[in-house]
Amino acid sequence: MGEYGVINLEKLYEYKHIFGFFAQQLTYPEKLHYHPSVIEKLLTPDDPAYEHVRRFWDLMHGFSMEQMEELYVQTFDFQKDSTLYMTYFKFEDTKERGQMLAKLKILYQMFGLEMPDHELSDYLPLMCEFIYAASWQGNAQAEKDFSVLAGVIEDGTYHLLKSLEKNENPYYHLIKGLRETLKACVRQEVAKER
Repeated sequence: MGEYGVINLEKLYEYKHIFGFFAQQLTYPEKLHYHPSVIEKLLTPDDPAYEHVRRFWDLMHGFSMEQMEELYVQTFDFQKDSTLYMTYFKFEDTKERGQMLAKLKILYQMFGLEMPDHELSDYLPLMCEFIYAASWQGNAQAEKDFSVLAGVIEDGTYHLLKSLEKNENPYYHLIKGLRETLKACVRQEVAKER
């Protein structure tokens, strides 16, 4: 018998506001995103991401706005091993990646999110924004669909986390917090052997 993760939609709903924060922090920095009140209104010490997000927050506040912008560009725009495109690590530019991108786009549309024309569906800030904005209560297909989404995020952020850790990048702590939040939303189930 093997274990596999299934998304707990109630837990995901409980933490959806935090995914909005992750989406915001993973886009190009804006001064408003770093106002001290942002984190105080968002997290409590009981949240799975709290310590990691607090560490990220403290490190980022040691930079000027210009330094934050430079760090963001150097991290996510110029390093292939720290891309924000979650299927790239697994599929690079293969046919399978195209199929997964199409599957994610359909998922977003099913739950009412219109994809920006200029963005790929595996872009991590977009995925987090989708979790934040989507309404899935009462949808019988949601558990299966969101489990696929969670799997793509889990796979992609694993590789991203390793790259950020190697480079001692402050975004490591943000991605670690995202992964801890996602992990808190997954319940383990035992697959029965036939």
